[in-house]
Amino acid sequence: MNLLAIDCATSACSAALWLDGESGPARRAIMQRGHAEKLMPMVAEIMAEAALDFTDLQAIAVTTGPGAFTGIRIGLSAARGFALAAGLPVIGVTTLEAVAAAQDRRDNMLLVALDSKRDDIYVQLFGTDGVAQGEPRSLPPAGMDAILPAGQSVALVGDMADVVMRAQTHRDPPLLRLAGPDLPDATVIAEIAARRFARQPPAPDAPPPAPLYLRPPDAIPLAERKAAAK
Repeated sequence: MNLLAIDCATSACSAALWLDGESGPARRAIMQRGHAEKLMPMVAEIMAEAALDFTDLQAIAVTTGPGAFTGIRIGLSAARGFALAAGLPVIGVTTLEAVAAAQDRRDNMLLVALDSKRDDIYVQLFGTDGVAQGEPRSLPPAGMDAILPAGQSVALVGDMADVVMRAQTHRDPPLLRLAGPDLPDATVIAEIAARRFARQPPAPDAPPPAPLYLRPPDAIPLAERKAAAK
């Protein structure tokens, strides 16, 4: 199958193709803002490199969050636009599972910790088999004991991993800091989505994935404020 994956939910922006069972052309940039301007040229470049049209694809994959509100909306809007134009389904992948899937966990449980741009941290624990151990959560650095299993070896990754490490110096055994990658990558997202598509292809008219927000936005759009005031 052929699939396009995009991500701009965190401090990175990337686009990648999955072509006939393996990774295809990809682009990636680390950036704090400007995702909307960067994403479309990336997509155009990899589609041209692979000599593909959107009608040659079977699905679009996109990160749903948690992450930056603006980035999540940019990614979901772009994915829905591509899918609508070509009559394709959209497959959602969380940022936390994308980071987890990219790791060599060394037979350890894995805690992924991502930046929320506030005092809390987006976290999720994964078992040695890669299966999530509970839902994504938003916790303060000192609150990780709520999800970390006592007395078990746990690896740690993500762009907020070092903050968690400093808050968990009391832990025994200590957390094992992995070398990365610390942010989502569309190449990994494409592989996850391709596996899901192979297990159960979504219908082209299936509802698009919803954004995964773990807290309210700092700024509420005017239309939403007016609706809430009625």
